[in-house]
Amino acid sequence: MPITRRIFLRNGALAVAGTAAIPSFLTRAAYGALDSGNRAKRLVVIFQRGAADGLNIVVPHGEKAYYAMRPSIAIPQPSRNAIGGAIDLDGFFGLHPALAPLKPLYDRKLLAAVHAVGSPSTTRSHFDAQDYMETGTPDNKGTADGWLNRYLAVKGTCDECNLAKTPFRAVSMTPQTPRILEGTSATVAMNSLDEFSVRATGSSAERLEALYRTGSADLVHGTGAEMFDAVKMLRAANPQKYLPQNGADYPRSQFGLRLLQIAQLIKANVGLEIAFADVGGWDTHVNQGSSTGQLAQRLDDFSRSIAALVTDLGDKMDDVVILTMSEFGRMARENGNRGTDHGHAGALFVIGGHVKGGKVRGRWPGLEQEQLFEGRDLALTTDFRSVFAEVVSDHLGARALDRIFPGFAAAPRDFLGLV
Repeated sequence: MPITRRIFLRNGALAVAGTAAIPSFLTRAAYGALDSGNRAKRLVVIFQRGAADGLNIVVPHGEKAYYAMRPSIAIPQPSRNAIGGAIDLDGFFGLHPALAPLKPLYDRKLLAAVHAVGSPSTTRSHFDAQDYMETGTPDNKGTADGWLNRYLAVKGTCDECNLAKTPFRAVSMTPQTPRILEGTSATVAMNSLDEFSVRATGSSAERLEALYRTGSADLVHGTGAEMFDAVKMLRAANPQKYLPQNGADYPRSQFGLRLLQIAQLIKANVGLEIAFADVGGWDTHVNQGSSTGQLAQRLDDFSRSIAALVTDLGDKMDDVVILTMSEFGRMARENGNRGTDHGHAGALFVIGGHVKGGKVRGRWPGLEQEQLFEGRDLALTTDFRSVFAEVVSDHLGARALDRIFPGFAAAPRDFLGLV
């Protein structure tokens, strides 16, 4: 009998459940997977901090005004003879040439771009805009928790929806817990799997609490034994010896290595549901560059890292969605320093096996003077919460969206076609 992916997962779960050396929370996770009859859905969230230039990432090469406003930094139109031209997607939009590793995902209909998307807040402050995007409550500085943490609380744990009570349900590959994961639900933040093992080897609850962020110290103390079991399990997995599969080639950058470790956690079957990583360097006020230069270098690392993650996960991408975001876009016109200043709407990507990809989503508002927001920026036509709400509801199965995004009435879904 051929070994199918489903049989492999089922037999793998039985093997884990029958191994006495495996931590108890992993045993619960294994039996839970069998009882539910459903494969676990996972979400990988990537924050491009610094306000990425959506107009040079998903290039409106069919828009004349784009070239008029960016004489030195615009991406050339697609052409067989043009060096560094945009990679055409649909005759109007194209990808920055440094995003070439993502084009096969678009062609396979795994990737959808959303343009003219962002926050309805008019702030041009990085700090405030990131806070609003991570809390999911634009212009409300009083929100105490992040929308991903609220999702964890709304979705519940094992007793409610057969999710394992694992310390690794939500993991951020960052030095500290990001705003998006702050709240009462338990999360883990770490620079790397190796560092997690090193920092969590002490016996004091204080050292453990530095990694395991929750709203209750009692929960940290109460799960300490299983956390140390988890450390032993990660050591046994030997992160330094991990070999990506399917020919995946991660950049040796910090971002690339963090996505590699997210792949490792997904494959380790430790109950990971939410993974978060961020990458900076998008605040391109000076010498942004066009097809080459500062932005192109950042996009090269960004796209090769994401493409490697997708390749490495292989058919596991059937159950994974990758969501990218940035706090706002850049000004439509280039500035006097051949860069771009803080803007308004931007672009993001949604990647996954059940994404209705191969399209650029969102209503394009145009770049003529009368179409610009405040006479200077790409206008907003899609609230970021519409995209995020569809991801958590249609992919992760969350309900009670009014609790995850309070004060926001999500429009009818099927924007991305997630199933």
